[in-house]
Amino acid sequence: MTGAGDPKLHCSFCRRSSAVVEKLLGGPGVQICDHCVGLCQKVLNDEPIPSFPGWAKLTDAQLLATLAPAERAVEDVRTVLQAHVDELRARGVSWAKIADALGVSKQAAWERFG
Repeated sequence: MTGAGDPKLHCSFCRRSSAVVEKLLGGPGVQICDHCVGLCQKVLNDEPIPSFPGWAKLTDAQLLATLAPAERAVEDVRTVLQAHVDELRARGVSWAKIADALGVSKQAAWERFG
């Protein structure tokens, strides 16, 4: 798929929207943009890649620009986690076992995912 695709699609790694990348490759539930593929190629070829300067080095505008993609990432993870719990419940796995796997109480698991 190309960047002209669905604007709701984004790279699962850098969170760039399909509207701003040249190409977006999709797999089952994930996408990767051409920029991230290029970084992966550098890593695989043992080429140096730029290091992250740290949040403190970003301008206010740059840091603010990270908020929406970070929120989308959190929501995506919540969606995947809910799907896992739904599948486990469909298989008849108890709330107690799910809660134990999450390290929370049975009540907390049920309230969060039930």
